[in-house]
Amino acid sequence: MFSGGSYDEVERWLRVFLTSHAKREHPRIEVVLDEDDALRGRAYRTRLRLADRVSEPLELDFVDVADHRGTLAWCMALAARTRALARSLLGAGSARDARAR
Repeated sequence: MFSGGSYDEVERWLRVFLTSHAKREHPRIEVVLDEDDALRGRAYRTRLRLADRVSEPLELDFVDVADHRGTLAWCMALAARTRALARSLLGAGSARDARAR
């Protein structure tokens, strides 16, 4: 597995990782990373968006992501958080329900 990397490399990995897990709940969910200069180089703040609905922010420390992105248990926990956040956008329905329609 891999860990470390520059802020931009880790950001790309994080965007792809979050997108892949959010889209498991609904294919139209998008990941939006805040471009806040105050966070640059030290953290990431991201939200999930589905149409006009936006999730609560998920803030992740750069060093934490860089150090643990190669750790299966950490990735599983982040995937679970991401999917739960995605489900919160869907309300009572599920991705399976939406795809079946």
